[in-house]
Amino acid sequence: MAATTLTRPASHVRAGARGPLGLVPTGVLVLGAVYTLFPVSWVLVAATKSKAELFSTPTFAPGTGLLSNLSDLFAYRDGVFWLWLLNTALYAGGGAVLSTAVSCVSGYALATYRFPGRNLIFNLLIGGILVPAVVLAIPQYLLFSKAGLAGTYWSVLLPNVLHPYSIYLARIYAQAAIPGSLLEAGRLDGAGELRLFRRVALPMLTPGLVTIFLFQFVAIWNNFLLPFIMLGDDHRFPLTVGLYTLLAAGANQPSLYNLIITGTMLSLIPLIALFLTMQRYWRTDLSSGSVKS
Repeated sequence: MAATTLTRPASHVRAGARGPLGLVPTGVLVLGAVYTLFPVSWVLVAATKSKAELFSTPTFAPGTGLLSNLSDLFAYRDGVFWLWLLNTALYAGGGAVLSTAVSCVSGYALATYRFPGRNLIFNLLIGGILVPAVVLAIPQYLLFSKAGLAGTYWSVLLPNVLHPYSIYLARIYAQAAIPGSLLEAGRLDGAGELRLFRRVALPMLTPGLVTIFLFQFVAIWNNFLLPFIMLGDDHRFPLTVGLYTLLAAGANQPSLYNLIITGTMLSLIPLIALFLTMQRYWRTDLSSGSVKS
């Protein structure tokens, strides 16, 4: 009678061969998550503390002053916090939409069409990515001041419309997501370029455009330097600059620290809600099935 030998699957052998080293990436990710979430969790807890609890009980135990903090924040200067919030939504929402539209058209054109200077334009875009925003802030202010736009909403919106990194992402994604054979088939069927873009390319670009929109929305929502330089009227301030003015005033009025922390907590809610709402659009292989074999 022949002896039978039992063999383990190869995948099981490979998993066992890793041993404890397999836990290293997980441990690094956990440490990164703790490092990232610790400030957020502190803000959430600190926003619940009253003025006395904030400085006397520096623990992670929730306080009892959340409702009073919200009431004081909304009543501060006749509700200027709501105006800052609306301004931020205008800057981030309008700027992200315009930037995504410009990036979509530009990236699609660079990825699809061949024209003189195409590589030069793309190289200039890559060079633009390497230039820090802080270097451009003062020249932008001087240009908008000459045009009479400094201090207006346009001085914060327009600089965010043309974003080299977003155009770069759109071009790379369009090259990978849109098969050239599909566009050629549409042209052979008599479809115009505009119709090809709207009916064929745009649906395939949706995941990439959602990513660009989210990147731009978060970047503009958290932007401080540009509106701080451009704007002088606090009724046009976004949340970042508005809360900074509260922080500067808090040096002489410690009671304002509760308002700053509560305002910071509220400023996180739209970003979290946006990510939870739009993450369903992050889908891959949207073009699967569009080309029949």
